[in-house]
Amino acid sequence: MERLEAKKINKQTYYYYSVWNWVNGKCRRTFQRYLGKPADIYNAMQQSPTPQYAEVFDFGLPIAIWNELEKLKIIEIINKLCPKRNQGMNIGQYLGISAVNRAVGPASKRGMWEWFQRTALHRVLPEANRASLSSQRFWDHMDAVSMDSIHEIWETIISTCLKQESIGLNDICYDGTNFYTFIDTFNTACDLPKRGKNKQGRCNLRQVSYALFCTAAERIPLCFDIYPGNRNDCPEFNAMLERFKDFLVRLGLPLCTDTSLQVTLIFDKGNNSAENINLMDQNSLHFIGSVKLDEHRDLAAISNKDTRFISCTDVQLAGIRFIKLEKEIYGKTRTVILCYNPRLFEQQWMTLNNDIAKAVEALSLLRSKLEDRTNGLIKRGNAPTVDSLRKQVNDILKRPFLKDIIGVSVINNHIPSLDYTIDTTKLETIADTHLGKKIVITTRSDWDAQRIIGAYHSQYAIEHVFRNMKDRTTGVWWPMNHWTDQKINIHGLYCTIAMLLRSIIYRRIRQAQIKIPYGRIFSELAEIREVINVFKATRKGEKRTTTLTKLSDIQQQLMDVLAIPRKPNDVLSV
Repeated sequence: MERLEAKKINKQTYYYYSVWNWVNGKCRRTFQRYLGKPADIYNAMQQSPTPQYAEVFDFGLPIAIWNELEKLKIIEIINKLCPKRNQGMNIGQYLGISAVNRAVGPASKRGMWEWFQRTALHRVLPEANRASLSSQRFWDHMDAVSMDSIHEIWETIISTCLKQESIGLNDICYDGTNFYTFIDTFNTACDLPKRGKNKQGRCNLRQVSYALFCTAAERIPLCFDIYPGNRNDCPEFNAMLERFKDFLVRLGLPLCTDTSLQVTLIFDKGNNSAENINLMDQNSLHFIGSVKLDEHRDLAAISNKDTRFISCTDVQLAGIRFIKLEKEIYGKTRTVILCYNPRLFEQQWMTLNNDIAKAVEALSLLRSKLEDRTNGLIKRGNAPTVDSLRKQVNDILKRPFLKDIIGVSVINNHIPSLDYTIDTTKLETIADTHLGKKIVITTRSDWDAQRIIGAYHSQYAIEHVFRNMKDRTTGVWWPMNHWTDQKINIHGLYCTIAMLLRSIIYRRIRQAQIKIPYGRIFSELAEIREVINVFKATRKGEKRTTTLTKLSDIQQQLMDVLAIPRKPNDVLSV
């Protein structure tokens, strides 16, 4: 029974809220709380309490990523393969935090606590604190992971993921990339960072290379390797193919069967070699790739206006025309698709014209300088020779097709001179034959040509993976402040786990038929924050209430699909 009781003390009336219950056969007061004078009660009814301050934590994205980490039992897998005594946080938690950090907002190990304390991850790891998340603790636990354990950890994780999520392995993309580092030239403690042709133009820096197999449809990383930055793509492809074959066998998935669930490997022409193609033939591995036009001049010479070209009816391949034929390539008769893409033609045509304009400008300037030296206007420096002049011309015409289009004659006078002409007929011929074309080869002779072309175009999936890894704002790779081979390999492991967690979320959103770009999924989740309102302390302590920021329609859908709780059971206290 509840009562509102009034008590008079020194001629003042005070009100109390009380609860009465039967105790041992007698009605006794079991709870009482002071409410104040009538004016106090009135004022409390007129206004709600104002919080002293609010604490804001990143909620949506880190909790979504962590949920996927737990569903895949990644921490348990790591701890099983890399056990440690029951003291403090375990190795799985440290690598799990590193992977989630990479997927949410990459920070260095020195800045891990600053990042962690701004997130709602305190809910899932209440034992984490500044001391346990220091850089030294991360490095200590990374040291406990052997080189042999790295790929075993990954293989166990991806095997669990494929079985748990029922992910198909029909079309699989392969490619390699590299990441430049700032490791000192004279650092001899590592062998992976080497100088090579950097794909971001930083050839002056040491780099590490990264090879990856991933599913074409949902960008699920399957098998990766970290290798020296100066190794060419072809030798690495050979080694990765052997590893991938063994990986599929251990999963119980044959490379080629009579069922519809056959593995088809998709790769670009940078990985072509007779040895690699023969290896795939020996393993009966279906593949879709491409070859260079210059290696098959008979196909390159076919006019873009040839009547044998057939237009694609698939909406996603609109404008593309093709000729399906057979040709002996790498020692076997293979299905060949000669494709003409008008959008590719426009890009290559503009690039070629831009190259011509730059070359003509450079040749004109060179000829002007030669004339000035002949007329005595330039006297300093060594006079050019025919050989030095031809070398300069070769440098100017190094871009594709320029030596065929621009004719240059070097005249051997006392001071050499040059003249040049543009062969417009040759330009038209090149535009009609070489531009806009690709030659796709495949073992899938039973497939329709449009299906083959569509599968080859899915190569963009792995290019998006690399682009997302390298993005300086939302990418997972940088910063990489490690300089030993073992730690670089572990860095590659948790970065790949981060991409896996992102891909699983992307897959769930696609399965829910929510049409939203990949990047926007994570930006929308990142905007969902948890707000803790802190009120003035009373005799019973500080009062804290929690709420989430206002959700947009798309954020509400994402929360529902990813099963993120909207009302946490407890209030964060950091």
